[in-house]
This record gives sequence, structure tokens and C-alpha cells, in this order.
Amino acid sequence: MNRLKELRLKKGITQMEVQMETGIDQSNYSKMENGKREPTLEQAKQLSNLYETSLDYICRITDERKIYPKSRQ
Repeated sequence: MNRLKELRLKKGITQMEVQMETGIDQSNYSKMENGKREPTLEQAKQLSNLYETSLDYICRITDERKIYPKSRQ
């Protein structure tokens, strides 16, 4: 199963709810879930915040879901 779909189902939300939370068009998000499209950097940031995971996990660089601590700026 696609990582994004797994995260969405674990959170218990629909693709339309992802759109409402992130502003990512539902049809584009569906393509991401089906592996037909990759998220932009901005979309990956929004998704990592929504799913409380790292950008590396969203982008399939790592299998570690743990989110990094936020920097103090």
C-alpha cells in the first residue's frame, strides 16, 4: 500500500479532508496515493505536518516515521 494512503487511513480521514486541511487538490492527492504523481516540496511539508511525520518518510527516503524536533528560530 502506498505510504500516503497508509498514513491517511491510519489518521482516519478521507481524501477530501486532506484537501480541506492542506489545500492540496483531492484529484492531485489521489494521484500521489496511486503513485502517478510526486508531491512538491511544499505539498510534502503540508503532508508531513498533517500526518505528524518527517519529510524523509513522506518522500520515501527512510522507513522511520519519527518526526524531527522543531528548530527554535
